[in-house]
Order: sequence, then C-alpha cells, then structure tokens
Amino acid sequence: MSVLVLSQKRSRLVRELNTVLTVLAREITVYFRSPATVIMSFVMPIVMMWMIGGNLMQNMAGGVGFALGQFMLVGMLVNMLFWITTMGITSLVDDHEIDFTQEMLVSPVSRYSLIIGKILGSGFAAILSMAGTLIVGLFMGITLQADKLLLILALSPLICLSGGALATIIIGLIKNKKAANLAVMLIIMPQMFLSGAIIPINHSSGALLVLNRIMPMTYCLDLVRAVVYRGSPEYDSIVMFNPLVNFAAILGLTIICLVLGTFFFARSEKNR
Repeated sequence: MSVLVLSQKRSRLVRELNTVLTVLAREITVYFRSPATVIMSFVMPIVMMWMIGGNLMQNMAGGVGFALGQFMLVGMLVNMLFWITTMGITSLVDDHEIDFTQEMLVSPVSRYSLIIGKILGSGFAAILSMAGTLIVGLFMGITLQADKLLLILALSPLICLSGGALATIIIGLIKNKKAANLAVMLIIMPQMFLSGAIIPINHSSGALLVLNRIMPMTYCLDLVRAVVYRGSPEYDSIVMFNPLVNFAAILGLTIICLVLGTFFFARSEKNR
C-alpha cells in the first residue's frame, strides 16, 4: 500500500514538473517569435543604465564613500530582472483575452505549477537582458569578476520568481492590459528608488524605512551585493543584512505573494 502511495506521489510530482517545463518552453518560444520583445529586453537596460546610472555617476559619485559604478551596476542587474519579469507576467492578460488561461486551468495540474512556469518563462527574457546591462557597464568602465557574475546568474531564477510572484497579485486583480501595465510600473518604479538599486538606503527612516523593508527587491539587492562585496572593505557600509536573513525574507515574501497571486488569478478565471 505504501509503495502505491509513493508511486502516486512520484507520478504527481513528475506531472507538475512537466507542467512547469511545458509552460516555460511556451513562454520562451513566444519570446523568440517576437523580435520587438527581444530587442526591447536588450534596449531597456541599456537606456536605464546609461541615462540614470551615467547621470548619477557624474553628479553623485564623490559623496558616497565607495565606487558608485559597481554599486549601481549590481542594482541595475537586479532591477532589470524584476522589471522584465513583471512586464512579462502582464501577458497573462493576453492569455485571458484569448481564453488560453481557461484551457490551462481545466487541466488536472496545480495552479502553482502554471504560475511558476509562467514566471520562469518571463524570467528567461529577464536573464538575457543582463547582457545589455553588462555591455553598457563595460563601456562605462564598470566590470564584475567572472565568479561574481556566475553567482548572480545562479541567484537570478530566485529573483525572477520573487518579482513575478509580486506581479501575479496585480494581474490576478486587473484584467485590462493598459491598467495592468500601469500597475506593474507603479510597483516597479518605487522599488527601483526605495530598495537601493541606484541610491544607498542605509540611513532611511520613517515611512521610507517601512516601505523599503516590505519590498522584495530590497532583500534581493542586498543578497546579491553580499555576494559581490564579500571580503571587500566596503562590505559593512553597503550590505545591510546577513545573507541568511535576506534569503529567508525573499523566500517568505515570495511564498506569500505566490499564494495570494495564484488565489486571485484562479478566482478571476473561475468567475468569468
């Protein structure tokens, strides 16, 4: 009897994993079939890094006490992972309009597998966009060691999952494409400035402190910077929390957002 139960659990696990991989493969296929999307995933980080990062480096670099260029490069890498992943999640609205989500939801698989596959598929484009940010950084004279880049790459799926889970809540509540795009911008732009992507937040207080402490990007950024600055003299002045605290916060916020987002998304489709 126990062997049968174990076999059933294994079969279900394989089915859920296949679901995640199938949805992931669909998102990657759709991404490459849209040249405009591919181009924008590279152009957006170039514009952001060059315009915002370059301007800040020219006007603020002397007053922070450490190399602002590398600080911002890491911030922009994480920010673009969040940004492009969340923008990709808005395609759920398109799937809603063509009834694709209805077809997925009638299948005997977990809603979480469908959402996770969607987020990871959107995260694929976000990870590719890192190349654009690194290229601009290279032209600006900002580089990262190869081992640091590999560690950031290893953490990027977790960062994309965190950003995508947050966006799923918005998509679960809004079914209009224009409104969804605006809502996503409203959750990404504040995080870019308040979570420390381009401006240090070590001395934030009051309402700004509360806001940056509830933003998932704050902990993603701090974790990545802990990896990049490990063993350097600037570590204590840049990294705010212990990496284990960051990881626990990311995991906790991601689970909360994923549960809420999946609930709202599934309910909105059920009530159509």
